[in-house]
Amino acid sequence: EVQLVESGGGLVQAGGSLGLSCAASGFAFDDYVIGWFRQAPMKEREEISCISGKDGSKHYADFVKGRFTISRDNAKNTVYLQMNNLELEDTAVYHCAAARILYGSGLSLCNYYAMDYWGKGTLVTVSS
Repeated sequence: EVQLVESGGGLVQAGGSLGLSCAASGFAFDDYVIGWFRQAPMKEREEISCISGKDGSKHYADFVKGRFTISRDNAKNTVYLQMNNLELEDTAVYHCAAARILYGSGLSLCNYYAMDYWGKGTLVTVSS
């Protein structure tokens, strides 16, 4: 059974930091690109960052560059998202997702429609 389980969400003050984890099981982790997405109330789900299982290359959305860092540990089948300098607008449910890499790094798959599997999400609330 394929599973993606997010953890690490919670309440944090603006300017603070939070680290999220995504534990994967049930599929060949190295063959997938893993992405973080988020969905705020009344907004569409948006891409945050992706990392390739093939070569570790990364992609970030413009709005998080310099604040968020994605990493993965293939030995632990886990992807991390370190979030620093959090803003009120970062409040959302954060999901991780996986897409099977067909060629190259797979970063071209870093979008909502390409993902094969999704986690249920973890809530991040940033307070003032």
